[in-house]
This record gives sequence, C-alpha cells and structure tokens, in this order.
Amino acid sequence: MLSTDNAPTILVLGGARSGKSTYAERLFHSHPGVTYIATAQAWDDEMAARIAAHQARRSAEWVTVNAPIALPDALSQQTGVVLVDCLTLWLSNVMLAERDVAADVEALLKALASRTAATVLVSNEVGEGIVPTTKLGRDFRDRQGTLNQQVASVATGVVKLVAGCPLVVKPNLQPELSI
Repeated sequence: MLSTDNAPTILVLGGARSGKSTYAERLFHSHPGVTYIATAQAWDDEMAARIAAHQARRSAEWVTVNAPIALPDALSQQTGVVLVDCLTLWLSNVMLAERDVAADVEALLKALASRTAATVLVSNEVGEGIVPTTKLGRDFRDRQGTLNQQVASVATGVVKLVAGCPLVVKPNLQPELSI
C-alpha cells in the first residue's frame, strides 16, 4: 500500500497495455478515500468500452472527477489522495483544444507542488516506438516526453511498467556512473 504520511508523488510510466493503470490502482488497494481524476473522453464506442473497463476495476468507494482539460484545477481542489489517469490523454486533449501547452503544464506542476496528500499519476512512455510520420504526431511525442520529464523531476518516485512488471526508476538506488 502507498504510504500517505509525507505526501508522495508517484509517476507510473509504461507503454500501451503494460499494466500501468492496474499497478497505479493497486497502490491504493486498501485506501477507501481515493479521488480518481479521469482525463479520457469517450469519442467513440471503443473508447467508451475502455473507460467502462477502467471504471469496473475501481472500488465503488472511490470518487471519480472527470477533467479532460482542467486537470490542474481538479487536482488543486482535492485534499485527499488522488490517482490521475492519465497524463497522456490530458496532454492530447490540451493540444487538440489548441491551448497553451506550456502554461497548462506549468499549472499542473504548481498544483502538484501544493499537494499535501499522496498523488499517483499515470502516463504513457511514447518515445520508444517508431518516429511518427506527421508533424502533429512528432510534436505530441516530443511534448509527452518533456511532460514526463517535468513530472518525474518533481515526483518522489517513478515506476516504469514493462509487461506488467514494475521497475523502480526513482529513487535510483544505484550509484552515479562517471568516466
């Protein structure tokens, strides 16, 4: 279970179907007062089915707040523990709404810094695949990588999921290498 004593911020990264959402949910498995901030929007039947599958896994005691774009505001309004799923869809929504991405990311980082309870954020690692063929795709990939770096820099912990297996990236218990 995730300790909530010192307001940890945990970033859970992974590729598609790596198990990141399930892992993040398990961090709160015995915590009844979780606020789940959802960023997904059901634009079609397939996405609606994905959202329904996520909802079915969650405890009935959890409260869901939908914040496809207003994530920083939603996060700032919460006083208890929070699970955000996911930063990737949030960034996509922000970009497609033609908002000021840098300003929205800055607002997110500010909201994270002001948290006094545990926060877990789920995000996709999108930079390990093929190079997108469109400018929008490359721009998204680059901004997602930068967003992940920015959140990781303020997080107390970073976990990467590979085939359902968690790898703790931060805190890094390995010594620094130098040549």
